[in-house]
Amino acid sequence: MSRYTRILKISLLAGAVYFLCVALAHLGQTKIPGLYIYFDQPSLAYQDSLIATLALGWSAFFFTAFTSPERNRGLIAAILISGAVAILGLCSINSRPDLHPIGGEASRRIYWLETAFLFLYWLWLLAFHTLAGWRRPDSVPE
Repeated sequence: MSRYTRILKISLLAGAVYFLCVALAHLGQTKIPGLYIYFDQPSLAYQDSLIATLALGWSAFFFTAFTSPERNRGLIAAILISGAVAILGLCSINSRPDLHPIGGEASRRIYWLETAFLFLYWLWLLAFHTLAGWRRPDSVPE
């Protein structure tokens, strides 16, 4: 396994743990910045349950990709594509004039900071996915 693949593998595990923490925070309705992007916005129990379920799914995808990045390159590509769409969605929400953070513009800056960290993580995954190289599935050693 190349150095880049090892870094990618650890990074995917970090993503699995992060999304598991997001799921647990939403299940427990514990509004922790970083685990709740919109930590100072009111939310309903069904919204938190839905987000927890989806975050648990993301955690499972990241964990599956972590188990064998060489064999799960298509899954990693899907994670990158859906991650890009999610980040664009967060940018769209952050930009909405009808979003009124309880903490005012200071909270909005935190939303952007959280989104920026997710974007940097996404770039990190993209870089190491690319650096690990593209191989045909039949060329991956057993």
